Amino acid sequence: MKNLLEFILIHLVEHPEDVTIEERENGDTTEFIIHVHAEDMGRVIGKGGSVIHAIRNISRIRAVKEGIRARVIVEDQEPAQVQSSETVSDET
Repeated sequence: MKNLLEFILIHLVEHPEDVTIEERENGDTTEFIIHVHAEDMGRVIGKGGSVIHAIRNISRIRAVKEGIRARVIVEDQEPAQVQSSETVSDET
């Protein structure tokens, strides 16, 4: 399954060297977390989510064939920046 997703994504994006797929077990479901270059995010998602929807449909078919439950998730390549909610007060 991971190889299929890599094949599709590498031929879809402008920065194939930045495509990584992380595989995680979550109960009885295998999650495939896709990371792509920020500039390629729009290509992977597509207009109205059409491309990622098609990728998920293909992966669902492959999962049935392999006898597993699979879920495809798209995440940003860059880790999310955590903003602190602390405020510094200057007491004088």
